[in-house]
Amino acid sequence: MELKDALEKRRSIRFYKDQPVDKQTVLDIIATSQQAPSWKNSQTARYYVAFSDEARKKVMEGLPEGNQKKVENAPVFIVASFKKDRSGFTKEGVAENDAGNGWGYYDNGLAHMCLMLGAVEKGLNTLVMGIRDADILRTNFNIPEDELITSVIALGYQDIDPTMPKRKNVEDIVKIL
Repeated sequence: MELKDALEKRRSIRFYKDQPVDKQTVLDIIATSQQAPSWKNSQTARYYVAFSDEARKKVMEGLPEGNQKKVENAPVFIVASFKKDRSGFTKEGVAENDAGNGWGYYDNGLAHMCLMLGAVEKGLNTLVMGIRDADILRTNFNIPEDELITSVIALGYQDIDPTMPKRKNVEDIVKIL
């Protein structure tokens, strides 16, 4: 699949078929996310993958009601986090610029995009949900305090075919100097 095709095919899917996803496929998709660049190759992204009904219920506890309804049939949830105070920091833990852990969030977003494109390549779709209760997820999945939880990603087979939202014209977002 060409990159342009994957980008055009990728959508935020809010309704999923009740159809399982093979664990190896998910691991392959996560391996794709590892190809993302990161500050000084720090590779701080971490993933907690919920396959079982019990684990999926624990994820749902950390989502607001609206998101729960949108992804109730998603067969897989990925709780995404990153190791804080690494990306954008020296080995001694000193921030190398004013962004601080902003670099960790940035790197995590790059990894997320690679993950989403990897899902499209495998015929799957995602929804990245930033509205979540990090405290509940941290407790339910024993996520260490030195990780910042960024999102929950639903993964599965789409049960809706949304059109591509209109994108701004390049001329509206670029200033050539």
